[in-house]
Amino acid sequence: MMFQTTVKLPPRYGTNDDLERLFEEAHKLGLHIILDLVPGHTSWKHRWFTESMMAEKNEFTDRYVWTDSIWEEPEGYGSLRGISDRDGSCMVNFFTHQPALNYGFYKPERPWQQPMDSQGALATREAMKDVMRFWLSRGCDGFRVDMAGSLVKNDPEGKGNIALWQDIRAFLDEEFPEAAMVSEWGEPDKSLQGGFHMDFLLHFGPSHYNDLFRCEQPFFGGKGDASAFVSKYMDSYERSERRGLICIPSGNHDMDRLARRIKGERRKLAFAFLLSMPGAPYIYYGDEIGMNYVEGLTSVEGGYGRTGSRSPMQWNSSANAGFSSAPAEKLYIPIDPSPDRPTAAGQAADETSLRSEVKRLIAIRRQYKTLQSTGDIRFISDGAVGRPLAYMRSFEGERILIVIDPTDLPAEFTLDGRGEVIYSFGSCEIKGSTLTVGECSAVFVKLEK
Repeated sequence: MMFQTTVKLPPRYGTNDDLERLFEEAHKLGLHIILDLVPGHTSWKHRWFTESMMAEKNEFTDRYVWTDSIWEEPEGYGSLRGISDRDGSCMVNFFTHQPALNYGFYKPERPWQQPMDSQGALATREAMKDVMRFWLSRGCDGFRVDMAGSLVKNDPEGKGNIALWQDIRAFLDEEFPEAAMVSEWGEPDKSLQGGFHMDFLLHFGPSHYNDLFRCEQPFFGGKGDASAFVSKYMDSYERSERRGLICIPSGNHDMDRLARRIKGERRKLAFAFLLSMPGAPYIYYGDEIGMNYVEGLTSVEGGYGRTGSRSPMQWNSSANAGFSSAPAEKLYIPIDPSPDRPTAAGQAADETSLRSEVKRLIAIRRQYKTLQSTGDIRFISDGAVGRPLAYMRSFEGERILIVIDPTDLPAEFTLDGRGEVIYSFGSCEIKGSTLTVGECSAVFVKLEK
């Protein structure tokens, strides 16, 4: 939690001094650290909320979204009600213990719905700037912002949230111009207008991102359909002025592990895709070694079905997979008990491992600017059922054709000029102007200028 609070946190989270030391040591290694900023809600145990619950008006009365009557709930949202002397129901963002902070309503429709320029909504905004100042001044390099497009309510076109983040962007430009900002929004045309540097695709909503990795028949499973994803991706790409700042993660703490649905060598094809698309690649810890979703775990602090994707990193074959020297029963979430669980050390020693393939792909991406965020993209094959994904990346006259075929059928493409294979997995062959890509294969072909 990012908020300064009087709530006593569990010692396992460490101290602010511990985090400052982490910033310092990371910076010595040329690394940067961004924190997960959750601006939409606090805990119901937070001092702001306990003050807000009081019947007497005070500094925090309007810090959260409250109705005027205990008998009225916010339409379309859950609420906390009947827990204090204050007359009203408090909107929650998701879980019961997450009272929603008040950033105002773009279109107020009820007396209790305050506009964006109300005193309470502006006070919340300034308090959030103070939270950001607190961490940035101590060495944090920026933030990944949880549900960034949801703060202003009743804002169907996103105009209120865009304006809110433009104001925060102005504050950052003045005080912390180097701070990196990544939005969890899923609508890059809006988040980039708001001043974010890049947008992080959501795993729900209209992006069709999970058509690739997590559905009954995911594309990289070999029998799925990527065409709806391609259509939505290109729509977002054009709307965001082809800036290539749409980030596609391998996974995150809110979804199943990539390895739960994508099996064997097809995982390498998934990374060939992730590391050849525009936008900064995001690799969820452990996905690069194929860590499993751990089935049947008891929920930990609201994890529920997501808990199986949050097990500790598996470093080596020592106790607790090298993650901790504590007794196993003391771990926050258990280690994957599978006897064949993958480890970073084991895969580092194996040139054919998933980790080794990911390293090769990262090196190729770093070698060619065309494969990085600034390179344009044009799809040639949309990955409809039975067909591969194929797309042309181009930058400053250089062109690289990417073909990724997780299906059980080979595919042929006619090359526009002579081609040089700069990366391949599986099988491929160039004869004259014809490129043949085998089943369960990927190839990057650099075309002559």
